[in-house]
Amino acid sequence: MNTGGRLVAGSHNRNEFVLINADEIGRIKSVQELSGETCQICGDEVEITVDGELFVACNECAFPVCRTCYEYERKEGSQACPQCKTRYKRIKGSPRVEGDEEEYETDDLEHEFDYGNPDAPGFKQKVGVVPSVPAGSTGSATASSSQEFEIPLLTYTAEDAEIHCDQQAIIVPRSMVPEKDIALYGYGSVAWRDRVKEWKRRQNDKLEVINHQQSNDNGDLDISEMDPDLPMMDEGRQPLSRKIPISSSKISPYRLIIILRLVVLGFFFHYRILHPVHNAYGLWMTSVICEIWFAISWILDQFPKWYPVERETYLDRLSLRYERDFEGGKSSELASVDIFVSTVDPMKEPPLITANTVLSILAVDYPVDKVSCYVSDDGAAMLTFEALSETSEFARKWVPFCKKFSIEPRAPEWYFSQKMDYLKNKVHPAFVKERRAMKREYDEFKVQINRLVAMAEKVPEDGWTMQDGTPWPGNNVRDHPGMIQVFLGHDGLPDVEGNELPRLMYVSREKRPGFEHHKKAGAMNSLVRVSAVLSNAPYLLNVDCDHYINNSKALREAMCFMMDPTSGKKVGYVQFPQRFDGIDRHDRYSNRNVVFFDINMKGLDGLQGPIYVGTGCAFRRQALYGCDAPTKKKPPSKTCNCWPKWCCLCCGSRKKNGGKSKKDKKKKTKQRDASKQIHALETIEQRIQEPNIASPAPISQETLEKKFGQSPVFVASTLSEDGGVLKEVSSTSLLKEAIHVISCGYEDKTEWGKEVGWIYGSVTEDILTGFKMHCRGWRSVYCTPKRPAFKGSAPINLSDRLHQVLRWALGSVEIFLSKHCPIWYGYGGGLNWLERLSYINSVVYPWTSIPLIVYCTLPAICLLTGKFIVPEISNYASIVFMALFISIALTGILEMQWGRVGIDDWWRNEQFWVIGGASSHLFALVQGLLKVLAGVSTNFTVTSKGGDDGAFSELYLFKWTSLLIPPTTLLIINIVGVVVGVADAINNGYDSWGPLFGKLFFAFWVIMHLYPFLKGLTGKQERLPTVIVIWSILLASIVTLLWVRINPFVSRDGPVLELCGLNCDD
Repeated sequence: MNTGGRLVAGSHNRNEFVLINADEIGRIKSVQELSGETCQICGDEVEITVDGELFVACNECAFPVCRTCYEYERKEGSQACPQCKTRYKRIKGSPRVEGDEEEYETDDLEHEFDYGNPDAPGFKQKVGVVPSVPAGSTGSATASSSQEFEIPLLTYTAEDAEIHCDQQAIIVPRSMVPEKDIALYGYGSVAWRDRVKEWKRRQNDKLEVINHQQSNDNGDLDISEMDPDLPMMDEGRQPLSRKIPISSSKISPYRLIIILRLVVLGFFFHYRILHPVHNAYGLWMTSVICEIWFAISWILDQFPKWYPVERETYLDRLSLRYERDFEGGKSSELASVDIFVSTVDPMKEPPLITANTVLSILAVDYPVDKVSCYVSDDGAAMLTFEALSETSEFARKWVPFCKKFSIEPRAPEWYFSQKMDYLKNKVHPAFVKERRAMKREYDEFKVQINRLVAMAEKVPEDGWTMQDGTPWPGNNVRDHPGMIQVFLGHDGLPDVEGNELPRLMYVSREKRPGFEHHKKAGAMNSLVRVSAVLSNAPYLLNVDCDHYINNSKALREAMCFMMDPTSGKKVGYVQFPQRFDGIDRHDRYSNRNVVFFDINMKGLDGLQGPIYVGTGCAFRRQALYGCDAPTKKKPPSKTCNCWPKWCCLCCGSRKKNGGKSKKDKKKKTKQRDASKQIHALETIEQRIQEPNIASPAPISQETLEKKFGQSPVFVASTLSEDGGVLKEVSSTSLLKEAIHVISCGYEDKTEWGKEVGWIYGSVTEDILTGFKMHCRGWRSVYCTPKRPAFKGSAPINLSDRLHQVLRWALGSVEIFLSKHCPIWYGYGGGLNWLERLSYINSVVYPWTSIPLIVYCTLPAICLLTGKFIVPEISNYASIVFMALFISIALTGILEMQWGRVGIDDWWRNEQFWVIGGASSHLFALVQGLLKVLAGVSTNFTVTSKGGDDGAFSELYLFKWTSLLIPPTTLLIINIVGVVVGVADAINNGYDSWGPLFGKLFFAFWVIMHLYPFLKGLTGKQERLPTVIVIWSILLASIVTLLWVRINPFVSRDGPVLELCGLNCDD
């Protein structure tokens, strides 16, 4: 074959194009032009050898494979030809692998053992330039040392560094075996081409890879129209995400310390139980019971963190797979997403914050025809409706500005408040001008929203009226019809540049007296139904009104897990961590929850996945419909039917495997490990030919209506796993059906809230909903992109923070007292046992408030009575106590290390655990028992979301609430106890100081944990409010009277008179 001049061919397989180089004299031609064949594994051109012949990897069927794929399959894959399954033989110039036969006729020591270190990141190899070979010449070319190229090794691994388009991978050609004719292998025959076409068709259909080829009328793929630039099969075999385990240097010591801590706890309780304090038996018994409870609570919290992992996504692979032809005019094959935003009271959830959340959703980096935003107004407020109307108008200007300049974040309030250089890396000449104009537009938009808020403060006597004079349907919040308004849509107004905008809809479900509406859970279920009727996207995303999209690629991050053809089918939801704005630098009340989101959630991700936290979560719609996760069919038994399995295992298997050598067993193990890799071609093809996913049994229409309700349109939409609206139904009929599914009585006698949608029965519907999904076998994924996907606001005021924690704890108590308690619910399903421990801990932790308050009271009692919970400490006890303290400290240090959490965040979390446990958790326990046992219901006000009185103004705002009483009491009695204990030691002399140190350490432990609470009481002026002073004086008086009554300084029998040894008469 004539190569047309001197040629060096190079290619790489990381989403790049093939680069072909020639010298200055030679004419540049592609390998496709020279050989006419492409590699059927990665899509690259098959190179030409120095003899002008085609590279052939398999000498039996001549299946076209490039050298790179050939060497990779030999080293990492199955070592066999994908078509005829014949084992690859070593070709001269390639390194030897295990299993190669001994070669006596060839001498290739230069390359036979040239393994290098291909697994090391950044590995590079030097290859000389192949000199020009005249046309028709034979023989090998000699390498020139005048010039060398530094090239990256071509592998399929995702860990390698990124290859830029200016780097070239040069492949040294080799000559074909001249003794054999290529026609003998069937190369180029019609039958061979048919087999190739059928093989490629199966790959495309079953692996859900985007069809980069055109199809003819018969459904066969036309190779001539295939895109030669895209390594299709290589991308089809690569995952969209990967799991990154914590390094063994961090996780192994961590697990070892946990085991040692368990052992030390055993010695600790052995000593505590066998050494009671006889003169303070009640205090000793109380302390031992509290310590046992704390140990159980620690086990429930610690062991679900045994397998922490991190994850990495590949957005470029997602685009190549599902958006390859998008720029050419074809629609993107990314899945549609319905986004839910929930709000209730616009006076406590400012409309400007909700508007910023909606704007960030409309400007997300995702195909506009695939995004639909539904805003649920559960308060039926006209202010929310008018604010959303203004938001839709401003979105026509804001969305094209965001996409034109790729700004982040895409919530205007936080974008314009950033303190950074906006001109950095901005090369567009019109950016500065357009940004200033957009800032003026946003200021006018804010003025308009604030004007609406000011008008809404004074409600007319007759209620609100709309522009046409008709009364606003939601004037009565508890009695109004369902409302739906489409502000933006695919057929609606475009943006200022004429481009299409995502769909934006206002939804307010119907409310009538006498019906149970189930608060947020009921509102979310209404959105599930109305979205199924109007858009029916296969995936959902729910965010709170104060959580805006901080990373415009957040949806793509979630789709890397949901749409992964290898592992995405069992993913029920993808949870993102919560990050917050507007929190003070010290995070006094642990509002960021860094320990929970960066340590606990990563630990759960290594099990069955993180729990659902209520916002920033992408769902699979079918998982919300109460469907079970897809299960794999059990493989057929390899034993005969006439003999028991144990007989065949004991007899036949031993005879069959007895003669195998150790080398054969090792080879079989390596091949089995290779088959597990996602890159192994045989594994993928076997998955294609023999699908092992069990298909669900058909369900009758009557059963579906009992489960989902009496809406034929909605019931029909539930049968479509890939989503999509019924085309034969008109828009008017769809809107009517949408109103029907949000009616207040639609859920009666259905499974909504029981097995379908968000689950009712708790104010923390998020935990209950995620728990039910995990019980059905679904797994969840924790996605932590480098740029936080979502950001929101958190209550930084002490009282608001305690009320927020109270609501969470009350929900846990309700779940604990319900049939869905993870202690006894969900056995026999798909719930991992360590995942169950985590759910048990999430509903048990409010009960820890009782032993916690009792334990924090013990130091004051010990100081006031002069007794202690521990007898005189021996050397053995000292060693046990020190070992326990060291193991606790080391566990925290190692968790901070692999979770990348600062010591400040860790310490604030420990402090607020005591503060919340002594206040909110106790009240939640009492209110939960009253609600479940006595039917006394409590209502919660919505946590305040923002303020305009300056930075951190709410941090120093004091709001009296009954939640402050228990921690204040603990502070006062411990401070009084310290004063009394020190005074007692001064009065009794030097000998009393030794026993006092243990009591003082115990009391200071309580005071240090309650220190942020004390700071919150003092406020910004560094002085106590009057109500706190009065309360403190009252408690101090009570404690003083108790002290005088219980244990005065003198004995109850009077002063003890002893002889001093001095003769006073002299």
